Amino acid sequence: MAASPSHRRQAPFLIGLVLILAALPVGWFVFLREPPAPLPPSEPPRRVVTDAEAKKAVELVLSSFEGTVDVKHGEAGTWEPARKDMALRPTDVVRTGRGSWAVLLNGESVELRMEAETEISVEEISNELSKVMLSSGLATATVRGRPNVRHTFVLKAKNGDAEASTSQGTFTMSNNGKGTVSVGTREGDVKLTGKEGKYVIVRAGQRSIVRPGKEPSAPEPIPSTMFVRMEWPTGPQRNREVTVVGHTDPGSRVTMDGASVPTDENGQFTLNLSLKDGANLVKVAAVGVGGARQDEQHELTLVPPPPPSRKRPGTIEVDAGGIWDPP
Repeated sequence: MAASPSHRRQAPFLIGLVLILAALPVGWFVFLREPPAPLPPSEPPRRVVTDAEAKKAVELVLSSFEGTVDVKHGEAGTWEPARKDMALRPTDVVRTGRGSWAVLLNGESVELRMEAETEISVEEISNELSKVMLSSGLATATVRGRPNVRHTFVLKAKNGDAEASTSQGTFTMSNNGKGTVSVGTREGDVKLTGKEGKYVIVRAGQRSIVRPGKEPSAPEPIPSTMFVRMEWPTGPQRNREVTVVGHTDPGSRVTMDGASVPTDENGQFTLNLSLKDGANLVKVAAVGVGGARQDEQHELTLVPPPPPSRKRPGTIEVDAGGIWDPP
């Protein structure tokens, strides 16, 4: 018996529907299923980095110098002449002589210039921190900030409580050798710490003074001029040894004829002069942490006493007493 026309028309539809339903799983598998995550690459075993390696020490290099500059490796070492590009490490000491200077570099981060008759000792050097002690004299530090690199430079004063630090800027520190410190900032901001951790921020164009056992003074503008007041003796001098007292700004550097002169916490100093016969020209200079300078000079004339008289043989000395005086 032949199929009815309606059944013949439904057959293609049913076959197509079956084919579509059969293709759905295949399409999902091919087009919609997420591929499996790739296996992570095998990693080499991680090495534990110690604190010492994280703060790997770098060298502070004696970049350039002029005059007499000496270096001592460790407190027990002996002084030896400096050499260009000489590497410095913690406990090393550097000193400059009269009329000399030196520049130290820590890579591209720190530049430290030492003036004449200045002594520093290296305490800590790393990629993140440079710490140097200023025993006496005058030194200027320039700290350069770099992208993604933060380096802190600390300049500490010996025999006192003062400590200056910055991550970017330029400042000058003076130390009279007894803990009286003056800090002047040229660029950036400097944290100056004194007794019991009390500190001030010394900004560009300012200075602050730390005396032994005291906190830093309030920052004030750096004086554009210096003053030196001397108490010169008057008239011809009869003694070869002469003492002269002077006064300047506290924390300033004083020299006499190029040689450093110690000052106290108030800026007072004493010159012990040894005069020669005739005219003696004495030159005194004071330099502040801002770079201002004042020169003073004075001439002292030594008139030696006459030599003792010699008696002629056979002469008799007579004391007239006052017999020629009127009654």
